[in-house]
Amino acid sequence: MPEDLLQPPAPSLSPEGHRPFQRPAEVPEKFWDAETGTLRTDALLKSYRELERRLSQRAAPPAADAAPEELLRFRQAMGIPEAPEGYSLTAPHELCCADPAVNSRLHAAHFSNDQAQLVYDLAAERLLPLIAEAAAQYEADRQREKLAEHFGGEERFRQIAAQLAAWGRAKLPEPVYAALSSTAEGVLALEQMMRKGEPGLARDAVPQSAETEGELRAMMRDPRYWRTREPEFIRRVTEGFRRLAGS
Repeated sequence: MPEDLLQPPAPSLSPEGHRPFQRPAEVPEKFWDAETGTLRTDALLKSYRELERRLSQRAAPPAADAAPEELLRFRQAMGIPEAPEGYSLTAPHELCCADPAVNSRLHAAHFSNDQAQLVYDLAAERLLPLIAEAAAQYEADRQREKLAEHFGGEERFRQIAAQLAAWGRAKLPEPVYAALSSTAEGVLALEQMMRKGEPGLARDAVPQSAETEGELRAMMRDPRYWRTREPEFIRRVTEGFRRLAGS
């Protein structure tokens, strides 16, 4: 019988005489077996293994003898700048600024920008307090040596120190006593006040000016007071507390 060319052609049949199975839209054609209507598990497994291999190579740091283009691809994938100078770091503290030598080592170890920033942040958070504590202890020991020399030896200084501490705590407000007893110059000023019999202020007395005391304590935090120990600057602080104590 002649075929009616005006009608759409009938679907072709498979060699077994049945219609081919319809492939689901979400399944790629290379993973679909139209004859059996099932997934090609061997092709799917092979593709998965290849993908896993490529991802592992991408995440692992390149070998020491890796080609420059391989190293570049890895750095781009991990967010690592091409050179140490490419790090964009924010100094968490004035003593923890970016250091070219440190950045070079971080870059050689394949640190990303965020990881390099974390190194500096942790240094400021953990190391600076330890350094400040060690510096304060060193300065305190140096001040004690100076006082021991002034009073004629450590034993003599310990005896006088006990007297000065008892007198200062009894006669002066705690903030004034704490400030004077923290430096050699303050201790010597305290000794002069005690020897002159100056009554100072009662412990419960109110300082003449809270602002003046605040300014003096701010000066004690100045590096000129605790680091470089500038004599004139120290004298201003010591004299200020003496005036505050009423001497």
